[in-house]
Amino acid sequence: MYFLDAQRGRNGEEIYRTKAGFRYPLSKDRTGMYKVKSGEMLRVCMTSDFFLEEADPWRDEAWDVIRQRPDVKFFLLTKRPQRIKDHLPDDWGEGWDHVMLNVTCENQKRADERISILLSLPFQHKGIMCAPFIGPVSIREYLPAGQIEQVLCDGENYGGARPCHYEWVKSLRDECAAYHVTFVFCGTGRRFVKDGKVYHLEGSVQSEQAHKSGLSFQGTPIDFKLKDVWGNLIPKEQLYTPYYGSRCQKCGMRLICNGCSKCGKCSEKTQKAEKNRPDGL
Repeated sequence: MYFLDAQRGRNGEEIYRTKAGFRYPLSKDRTGMYKVKSGEMLRVCMTSDFFLEEADPWRDEAWDVIRQRPDVKFFLLTKRPQRIKDHLPDDWGEGWDHVMLNVTCENQKRADERISILLSLPFQHKGIMCAPFIGPVSIREYLPAGQIEQVLCDGENYGGARPCHYEWVKSLRDECAAYHVTFVFCGTGRRFVKDGKVYHLEGSVQSEQAHKSGLSFQGTPIDFKLKDVWGNLIPKEQLYTPYYGSRCQKCGMRLICNGCSKCGKCSEKTQKAEKNRPDGL
C-alpha cells in the first residue's frame, strides 16, 4: 500500500475519506439499475482497514450503504478485530447475512492474536487472509469450531519483499482441506521458495504459478443469504453469474473473483508469454 501510494505521489500514512465518498454500491446506470449487480462481491478497504480509529466518524455512513444492499456480498478485512464489538451497527444482532469478516494473519503470532477474537465476534461469515504470507501459519486448533469458511493466501510484493515458502502454503492448504474449508492460493509473491530454490516472479506470473501449483481447494461453499430490499431471499438463478475470459482460466484468484469485467485489456499482445517465464514450480 505504501509503495502504490508513493507511485501516485501520496503519503501512505495519511488517512482520509475519498472524494467520491461511499456511494459506489448505490450508483445506478442510465436505466436506473444498480451498477453493482445482485450477487457480486465488494471488497472493502483492501488497502486500508475498515476499523481504523481515524475512520470512526465515517463508519456509520459506510454501514448504512452496506445495509441498503443486502443483495451484495461485502468482504471486510481488518488487522484490528479487538475494536469491532464497539463499532457495529445497533441493528447488527448476530450479523448480517451478506457481510463476511476477514482478519489478516501474516504469521503465527498474528494468527493467534486475531483468530481467537474473530471466533468470538457475531458475524455470519468469517475468513482469514494470510497476506503477505511471511511465516508459517497453523490454524488447525481453530478449524474445529466450524466458523472459518475461507482462507486466502498470497506472498509479498514490491521492494524488500520477504520470501513465501511452498511448504508453508502446502501445510496450510492441507489443514483447510481436512475440514472442508476453501483455500485459495492467490499468488506466490515476488520471491517464492520451493525445493531450496528462490523464484523471482513479477506481475501476473505470480497468480498463474499459484494456479499451476494446484494448491487451491474448493471446500464447502459459503451460503450467503442475499435478500432484496423487502427482505425476501433472492433465488440463485437471479443472482449475478460471473464470466471468465481466457486469462481467467489460469488465474489463482478465480475461486473468489467476480469474473472478467470485459475491459478489453485481454488483447493478443497482453496474452503473450513473458520472457523467461518459468515452466512451473
